[in-house]
Amino acid sequence: MHVLVMTVVHHPEDARILHRQIRALVDAGHEVTYAAPYTARGVVPRSFVTGVDLPRAAERRRLSAVRAARKLFKSMRGRVDLALIHDPELLFAVAGVRRRPPVVWDVHEDTPATLSLKPWLPAFLRPPTRFLARLLETTAERRLHLLLAETAYAGRFKQQHLVVPNETWVPDTVSRPGDDRIVYLGWLSEARGVKEAVEVARLLQPQRVAVELIGYADPQSRPLLNEAVAQGLLEWRDFMPNDEALKRLDGALAGLSLLRDEPNYRHSMPTKIIEYMAHGIPVITTPSPRAVELVERYRCGLVVPWEDPQAVARAVLQLRDNPFERHGTGGRGYAAARAHHHWPNSARRFVAQLEAWAGVKS
Repeated sequence: MHVLVMTVVHHPEDARILHRQIRALVDAGHEVTYAAPYTARGVVPRSFVTGVDLPRAAERRRLSAVRAARKLFKSMRGRVDLALIHDPELLFAVAGVRRRPPVVWDVHEDTPATLSLKPWLPAFLRPPTRFLARLLETTAERRLHLLLAETAYAGRFKQQHLVVPNETWVPDTVSRPGDDRIVYLGWLSEARGVKEAVEVARLLQPQRVAVELIGYADPQSRPLLNEAVAQGLLEWRDFMPNDEALKRLDGALAGLSLLRDEPNYRHSMPTKIIEYMAHGIPVITTPSPRAVELVERYRCGLVVPWEDPQAVARAVLQLRDNPFERHGTGGRGYAAARAHHHWPNSARRFVAQLEAWAGVKS
């Protein structure tokens, strides 16, 4: 099976797209052409895919990227068995194209709810844009195949769709959590708690606990992070490929998930929590419902109030000063991740479903 995978929004090294889904397809013996904004992001395609460069869709500059993706899709429609798209914008790239292969839209997020997090979108445009997003979802369900990243997204659609959760590769063995460094892995923005993370670093500096942030920061957050680095408050590693970033989790005291109380986060499981568990480190999270459910079920971390850096710092010091609690919490999280959230378990269902839609035998 030859699969065309396209994104104009996500980083080409996106963990879900490249390190889980594409890797699963390649491991199953399938050919993948991966079209993504390589030049715009300053990376080159991995050796196991055929890479095609696309423009990046960012803020209000999206039309040229969609046009380029549509041109590519039309040129390759007779040479691939299936297309897998990862952005709502790409629904326009495949719409109305005749004699096209099966198209699958991987629904990463609650598209209408995310509009409240777009600072570049004027407030008066959000209601009509939210209506358009719902209309797009309804049309896509009628004309395309859908995959969902969260079970909570099912309520937005009339039919049942396969859920391919944001799980991770869980190592065979992990180190015990240390006592002098906490980490954050993921996108950095105000809604995801970047201001709180900087204040936590300020509070923990006298306690000799280092703070390490790993991930791309939006334009609004970069000045704050650059200033914090210049002051020696924390270490900020910009975007790193997922396989490299995960190595930085090993031996940390705890992993942070400081999401604010936003509509898009109320139904979503922060992938970083699963990744912290998979590397045997305790989780410190704000009380988003899915995060609380996971932490309480497996007793793998601590829950702190929204937008409360002091509570986060106290939780860090509690774990630092109690090795028994720290090691037990990390160990329980690792065991649960290995048993219930190991990506290869979902990878088989993902590949089998794409094969069925493409009409090929596994």
